[in-house]
Amino acid sequence: MTRILITGAGGQLGHDLVAHATAEGDEVVALTRAQLDIGDRDAVHATIVGARPDVVLNAAAWTAVDACESNPERATRDNADAVRWVREACDEVGAHLVHVSTDYVFDGTLDRPYREDDATNPLSVYGRSKLAGEVAAGPDATIVRTSWVCGEHGSNMVKTVLRFMHERPTLSFVADQHGCPTFTADLAPLLRSLGVGGFGGVYHATNQGAVSWFEFVQDIVEVAGGDRAMVLPITTAELQPSRPAPRPANGVLENAALAAAGVPLLRHYREPLAELVAALRG
Repeated sequence: MTRILITGAGGQLGHDLVAHATAEGDEVVALTRAQLDIGDRDAVHATIVGARPDVVLNAAAWTAVDACESNPERATRDNADAVRWVREACDEVGAHLVHVSTDYVFDGTLDRPYREDDATNPLSVYGRSKLAGEVAAGPDATIVRTSWVCGEHGSNMVKTVLRFMHERPTLSFVADQHGCPTFTADLAPLLRSLGVGGFGGVYHATNQGAVSWFEFVQDIVEVAGGDRAMVLPITTAELQPSRPAPRPANGVLENAALAAAGVPLLRHYREPLAELVAALRG
């Protein structure tokens, strides 16, 4: 039996990590932010050393991208320093660390999907704090960059669109930002598998299929039985109000390292999208 400690267990990814690991028969130590603030070095050390897990799945982070711009100290504490505290405790007990990162470590200027060895150049406080977290995790950890995360629990684009499409005659979304939707129901099993397998290094892990936000919202509306034509394209410059944090125009992640390691890639995003919409609508 594998003993797995999960931070951020109350979030949308953390919730599915707990459910999957439990279903796999692991001995699970699930910790919400209220139970463990990973920005508290002493608490992190005491908790992880006390639990002595085999694997730590770190799903805790401050992901409020725009809020990070006005509070870089908290972003650094929660997304960078905190990872160092977790890694130090993992080292003490011999636990393997799986750390979740983001496409925001890139500037989005490439004309092709980003591979794991491409140069990083984050544009935002959030992106810089997450890149610092990757460094803090260390070379032996499993670092998984993902993007556009959606799940049954927590806030995400799918839930937002399902609400808006019944409140507004039209929806306007940017057509000049591209990425890969990723669903926690698929990502969680992969993260556990990488952790139990002791994979080290950086991996990109998304559901397959790259779209703009405009196209993704069209898909959500269509799957929910609505008319794709109600979704209108705009540019990032036309957003009202404008967003404090710059976004990478190209956040598409090529899952090259997973493929090279012989790890099956996640399915096309439209399959879990249909499942999530069905689950949310009961």
